[in-house]
Amino acid sequence: MKTFHNEAEEGQIGKAVLMPGDPLRARYIAETYLTDVVCYNKVRGMNGYTGYYEGKKISVQGSGMGIPSMGIYAYELYHTYGVNAIIRVGTAGAIREEVAVGDIIMAMGCCTNSNFASQYHLPGSFAPIADFGLLKAAADEAEKVKAPYHVGNVLSSDVFYEDQQGEKAQWAKMGVLVQEMETLSLYTTAARAGKKALSILTAGSSLHSDRALTNEEREQKLDMMIRCALHVALWKAEE
Repeated sequence: MKTFHNEAEEGQIGKAVLMPGDPLRARYIAETYLTDVVCYNKVRGMNGYTGYYEGKKISVQGSGMGIPSMGIYAYELYHTYGVNAIIRVGTAGAIREEVAVGDIIMAMGCCTNSNFASQYHLPGSFAPIADFGLLKAAADEAEKVKAPYHVGNVLSSDVFYEDQQGEKAQWAKMGVLVQEMETLSLYTTAARAGKKALSILTAGSSLHSDRALTNEEREQKLDMMIRCALHVALWKAEE
């Protein structure tokens, strides 16, 4: 069962996986929310854990930063380890003014400046979208706990430090809520595998505010998003 990037054995990974970009956040989620936790992967420091949440087997693993890294880990989880659903739990930069720092964003669709989808040799441009069932479950949970959230389009970018200033604002004109760096490869990989995916994000910074989450907050203070994702994972954990 082992791959180039994952040393898990058969049966060690749950059918639903939460994937933060940061492996330290994966460890935090496992230690804080799961019981009977086992670490199944330490390859390249991309830690993966399996435990139980409300009696259901759920895994959590870091994806690393960027579209290629997420694409590698999502592909192996779907194709080698039989994972049915991956829920990204990450941070993003708000580009629309109505998205405040700390708000939750659920990526219904994903724009990109990446060429990742060219590998599928489609006769046009592919529009990556979330699984509706996962999306609805996440929105219902956010409503239940009265968490501030937005549902809409996100920008999954290959570039963090843009050379031409102001490019993010161009996307905002089209209603794009935030910029992040992993959703594109998660959604396209899931589509090709016939599996399910959802990206739930927390706005860690904003073009319209000087406030930003600290590194400590990014690792540990994203509880509303994490709890929302865990409840969505419960729905898919035994499929």
